[in-house]
Amino acid sequence: MSSVDLGQITAEVAGEGFPVVMIHGLGGTSNTFQPLMNALAGFRVIRVDLPGAGRSRVPHDDLSIEKFTNAVLSAAKTLGVEKAHFVGHSMGTLICQQIAVEHGACVQSLSLFGALVEPPEAARTGLMARAWLAREQGMEPIAEQIINATVSAETKATRPAAIAFVRETIMRQDPLGYAKHCEALSKFQAVDHKRIKAPTLLVTGDSDVVAPPSMAQLIGDRVAGASMHLLDRCGHWATVEKPAECSEKIANFLRRV
Repeated sequence: MSSVDLGQITAEVAGEGFPVVMIHGLGGTSNTFQPLMNALAGFRVIRVDLPGAGRSRVPHDDLSIEKFTNAVLSAAKTLGVEKAHFVGHSMGTLICQQIAVEHGACVQSLSLFGALVEPPEAARTGLMARAWLAREQGMEPIAEQIINATVSAETKATRPAAIAFVRETIMRQDPLGYAKHCEALSKFQAVDHKRIKAPTLLVTGDSDVVAPPSMAQLIGDRVAGASMHLLDRCGHWATVEKPAECSEKIANFLRRV
């Protein structure tokens, strides 16, 4: 495994084979997908830190889902990737969807964990408030909010290491970068899902309040041939809360497509 500085993006690159590009969500990093790495043996796995997140630098200008999309595609091109399986979590699923709609020739398949359509109006307001909080008070109060609201009751009761991982992931974010991510997500408008032609896997926790099963079902109903799987007693951080189940789902899916 090697860490590669690609300008706007820092990426972790590991393995050999057909490329898999993995895109984290709001508050996440490339490590969101660490629990799936054993399941991806035989692929060239590229896990990005989006501009302003993780180990990637915070840009001076504002961010948007479109800018994230262009940055991911530019990074993939620099690494010699012309076509790949794209994997996303949360906000990263929006980037995957946009790539599939606007650059479909680049997409072999989509695997979407905690898939979003677009933020409802209340969520847009909440994201702007969270951006303000990050700038004014830093990441600690946001980390506590995220843990309280987005992981399942079972995870809280039985998986303290998963709680610690989520908290540390949030706490390590640059507050300004995180604020810019919140603002980018708050402005996103849904893509036309009927234009997605790639094989699509949807994996969602049955206790996910951020991207509830109804949201994944809406995408599944619009994308021809999409397959949907619900994870029992799982919140929004599916790859961390239910790593074995997520690994099984993606390994089986990628073997088929």
